[in-house]
Amino acid sequence: MSGRAPSSFFGMGGPRMEAAGLECVVRAEEMAVMGITEVIRHLPRIYRGFRRLRQSIRGRRPAVAVLIDFPDLHFKLAEELHRLGVPVVFFVSPQLWAWKKHRIKLVQRYVDRMLVIFPFEEPFYRERGVHAEFVGHPLAELPPPSIRRAGFARENNLDPAATWIALLPGSRAKEIRANLPEMLLAARALATRAPQTRFEFIVPLAATLNSFDREQVRASVAPHGAAIPVRLVTDARAALLHARAAVVASGTATVEAALLGNPFVVVYRVSPLTYAIAKRVVTVPHVAMANLIAGKRVVPELIQEDFTAANIVQQLEPLLPDGPRRQSMMEELARIQSLLITQQSVQRETESGAIGRVAEVTLDLLKARSPADFEPAVQS
Repeated sequence: MSGRAPSSFFGMGGPRMEAAGLECVVRAEEMAVMGITEVIRHLPRIYRGFRRLRQSIRGRRPAVAVLIDFPDLHFKLAEELHRLGVPVVFFVSPQLWAWKKHRIKLVQRYVDRMLVIFPFEEPFYRERGVHAEFVGHPLAELPPPSIRRAGFARENNLDPAATWIALLPGSRAKEIRANLPEMLLAARALATRAPQTRFEFIVPLAATLNSFDREQVRASVAPHGAAIPVRLVTDARAALLHARAAVVASGTATVEAALLGNPFVVVYRVSPLTYAIAKRVVTVPHVAMANLIAGKRVVPELIQEDFTAANIVQQLEPLLPDGPRRQSMMEELARIQSLLITQQSVQRETESGAIGRVAEVTLDLLKARSPADFEPAVQS
């Protein structure tokens, strides 16, 4: 009897990929560092991880490689894979359209298929001769959280009659240290300005945080306990869904916030050196992904020196009551959601979404490389 050979997967990933069958050569959380000065500090660890991945590729010669995000690392690996004759699928485009456009040469040379999750990325690459395809955003395919407001309140010691404001300072300890204190000051200022309103402030704790980081967050929140009710929760999507509005650090959480549809304000702060360099090289008109997708300023952006408690309150207050400003933002967020789903997903009930499309493209490359492995089994 003949048939397809068994598949195995190895590389870089987190707990969920490992649970799905990935043999982790390097853990993704060890390599997740943002910012120029931040990367410099962690270079020895990053380089050790790169060497382990490169050695595993050379030793095991995969049939195909799927590289997800992490451009600084993955462009180096793509070069190695190309040299070995391994087809390369790149999923989740590096933000070359924002900065480092010269790196398009690396994509042209070493990447066989570029699968992107934002609609404006496909024409950017195709105009430069890259075989690119917009596959939709995986987060746009998720159903909203099933937990109702009353259930969420019971689980997290919240008052269902209060006005909830979600504060999302980021998923990494460094981001939280940079963003949460100013968010909490804004929360106090908002509560002081509107004493007739009962506010409760919800801070989701990212699953990526270890026990020490979680205790640090609790310590940051504790001094405010007498002045404002702050609740730490574990479900960020449910918090965004049920909150009246949110303050969200720039990153993937802003896409989640846009897809869930409630108004929010985007904030972010990096080291002064990182920001000074970024101002010189970043060429896009917006920081928030929601605004880039919409092609205009839909949600307020408070970046670096503009990220103050007073500015947060100024931008957040008009979004809380029902009225034209709140309604307009919610309508724009609904339009953004429609832009993040491919037409194929809308038209074909059997469409398996962005991840399914990545799997299809990967299988196509495998079939082209080793067609015999995909012949139907023959009984003998």
